[in-house]
Amino acid sequence: MPAKLILIIICAVFAISSGAQDLKNWFVFTPEDEPSGAITDMADWLDKPAGKHGFLQMKGDRLVFEDGTPVKFWGTNVCSNQPFMKPEEALKWGNFLSRFGFNGVRFHKFTWGATDGIHSTLITDDRWKNFDFLCNELRNRGIYYGWSHIYGHKVMSADSARIVAYSELAATKFPWSHLNGTTSALVNFAEDLQALNIELTVNMLNHVNPHTGLKYAQDPALSFIEFQNEDNIFWSAIEETLKQTPTYRAMLCRKFSAWLKAKYGTDEQLRKAWNNEGLPSGESIAAENVYPQPNHGLFSWEYEQAVKEKRPVKHHILDKANFLYDEQMKFYKRFEKAIRETGYKGPLVGSCWQAGTGLAHLLNLHADAEVGIIDRHNYFGGGKGHNLAPGKFDNTPMVSRIGSGLFSSGLQQVSNRPFAFSEWMSLIPNEWTAESSPLIAAYGLGLQGWDASYVFATDIPRYQPAIHSGKGGGIYNATSPTQMALYPALARMIYRGDVQEGETVVNRKVNLASVLKGATPLNESVKQDFDRKVIEGSFPLQLMAAGKVVLTFTDENKTEFLKGFESLWKDSVMTSTTGHLKWNEKGKGFFTINTAGTKGFVGFSDKQHMQLGELTLKTDNEFAVILITSLEKEKGIANSNRILVTTIARAQNTGMKFSDDRTELLARGDAPVLLEPVNLSMKIDRKAKPKITILDHSGKKTDRVLSPENGWINLDGAKTKALYYLIEY
Repeated sequence: MPAKLILIIICAVFAISSGAQDLKNWFVFTPEDEPSGAITDMADWLDKPAGKHGFLQMKGDRLVFEDGTPVKFWGTNVCSNQPFMKPEEALKWGNFLSRFGFNGVRFHKFTWGATDGIHSTLITDDRWKNFDFLCNELRNRGIYYGWSHIYGHKVMSADSARIVAYSELAATKFPWSHLNGTTSALVNFAEDLQALNIELTVNMLNHVNPHTGLKYAQDPALSFIEFQNEDNIFWSAIEETLKQTPTYRAMLCRKFSAWLKAKYGTDEQLRKAWNNEGLPSGESIAAENVYPQPNHGLFSWEYEQAVKEKRPVKHHILDKANFLYDEQMKFYKRFEKAIRETGYKGPLVGSCWQAGTGLAHLLNLHADAEVGIIDRHNYFGGGKGHNLAPGKFDNTPMVSRIGSGLFSSGLQQVSNRPFAFSEWMSLIPNEWTAESSPLIAAYGLGLQGWDASYVFATDIPRYQPAIHSGKGGGIYNATSPTQMALYPALARMIYRGDVQEGETVVNRKVNLASVLKGATPLNESVKQDFDRKVIEGSFPLQLMAAGKVVLTFTDENKTEFLKGFESLWKDSVMTSTTGHLKWNEKGKGFFTINTAGTKGFVGFSDKQHMQLGELTLKTDNEFAVILITSLEKEKGIANSNRILVTTIARAQNTGMKFSDDRTELLARGDAPVLLEPVNLSMKIDRKAKPKITILDHSGKKTDRVLSPENGWINLDGAKTKALYYLIEY
């Protein structure tokens, strides 16, 4: 046997034993860092300048500007020190964000390193200089910016005289080291710490941007202000913090004891009301040391037990939760008042973190609704930790089950409030990450009527060289082809309003007053692994693919369903009330988009022919995302002169290796990124013969042209090594 053939056989055996897959047709992803003249460029679709329609306002469950113009935000997060980038870098970011169609940026946790290291509430002049330039650059391009500036306010030496227990607080250690020495958790009841958070925010709002001549409080391009990121008084880590800060624990106990004294008067009456439960030996109103146990795990468990045992929630649990809710509301109202006194008229966000299930969840959700926008976070997939490391991981696709993963966050949508999804990502090494952004765009911002999305996160103004972000292999990465490459199509779909909002199919009505008396109207649970959460509903989650699912705080406990919803579910397929979307749960699952302006397919087709109005398509790929969208604002696919075809499947690093069952990452690999080719056959029912041009990976025209065959447009990704195609009539 020839030596060369022996070598080939050895390599093949090694590849099989090491969990490698056949990548012979996969091709290297080669986008330009700063392309110009791309067909996919979205800059002209942005409504410039940001702020031209006045301040953003909440109108029921919608976001509209002062002049009545409606808006949906398709945005991203820019984090940490990035908002203080130098002007030359800001210009690159402006080009990048507008090119991919982002009309919103969430500046996240960006005040930690922005001061002089002594004062925690004053940003330095050099930081302001860069920040002001960036904001003006974004403003001019039609990109709005919101502030998620506090993720635990870091206390500093100049704060020591103002803080009840500075040394205790400065020494705190969290499971997440970035929160060490911050006001996180405690701020929700401690007025001295609240003053710091508020002072920082007010100082920022009173700062004048020399490029606009406006205080940020007067700047209508500032689209929201978030009080605090991922925090609330029911936060699960608060008890560990209280152990490290006995002075603040005593403060909380004094507050609760005073609350109980006002309600019951004496310890005797308290014990009677509590049925001699929930008051450990040594705790009393008189001693001012009754501890309210501020951990959503307790309240969730007690609520779930009450549901299981068909009884009211215990009285001591209700009092503790009610007190904590009152403290949360005092903080929120204090913060809101201070912001409004600066003149800022835009929307507010309390926080973006849920509080378990049941009692704490409902109280926390109601507190957020009292402030403004309901905003939530969720992640899906990935393995352990925040970096791409060898080990077991979740390789489940979300299309396999309606309402799973990221989409389940929509169960927290409140009927009379806008809903934002300000952090989300399908995490590598899950192989099906390309499903996530079409899911959020079509079913979230489309069918469910969500108002804002901010993917997490973009670290550089270009594609990452590998599918992970940074040298450490970060898994929170929007700048990979399975995300960013889809945005030119998805942003057009959103801004044109292709996928219409559905009818309300489920309205869970909750009477909060009855909940505080022990009622358990909402039988839902949360499975949570740090940032990753799945909410299990008290109704068939398939209805999330039929129409809007909301929760309403009202004077009754009742779940209402759309009359005749059963007709929307047939043979494992849920059709939306609008008729624009169909989700098929057979096999591994897929959904289709069928609107005038955008049509497409996401998931595992099993080689089915799909008829989407005037479009027929078929793919041989096991998994693919295929989007066909008109490039013209006022025309649909049936009469558009220019149509963009986007095809994406899987992406992985060179040298990436998996176990045979593809549930364990064996090797991370590195740049360059390899793309799985998509094989697509499609036909558009139009009389004219189209011209098909292959676009490069940046969306620019090449000199390669294809011709239809008997009316069919056949796109063989293994030959074209392309993800974009332009169809012209």
